[in-house]
Amino acid sequence: MNPHAGTGSSADGAATAPGGGRAEPGAGTVAVSSAAPSVLGPPESRGQTQIADRVLERIAARAVTETAQVSGAAPRLLGIPLGRDTAHTAARVTAHVDGHLAIVKVTLSVPYPAPIRQVTRRVREHVTTRVGELTGLDVRQVDIDIASLPGPEQQPRRVL
Repeated sequence: MNPHAGTGSSADGAATAPGGGRAEPGAGTVAVSSAAPSVLGPPESRGQTQIADRVLERIAARAVTETAQVSGAAPRLLGIPLGRDTAHTAARVTAHVDGHLAIVKVTLSVPYPAPIRQVTRRVREHVTTRVGELTGLDVRQVDIDIASLPGPEQQPRRVL
């Protein structure tokens, strides 16, 4: 029985692949599917892509940072902040995906005296648009909680 069954050999003793090309020593055989795209069906019927809630939360949090006049909110314990609400603090976002629908809840701070209704409207529209663009999900609801209204940061006093 020939140990090189299915392959030929060249004059120098190296194995050749069934198509006539040289095979590397120890190389395995790779099977290539010859199924035509028409046999597989349209792309939308081949499977589904699922987006985890955590992924949606990260995308929505990034969308919040792209909005003007918004800062994050420090984590709170019994309503008491465990840190400072600064412009560098990220907004807290929770999200839930149900099929092709998404629900997002955002906790953030709006610096005083910014108009809260206008700011929250911009945040809601931007989060809905960006999440829809990046994931293809239909964002049905964006709840926004305002954790604080920090005043303008004061400059440190200087002694003259």
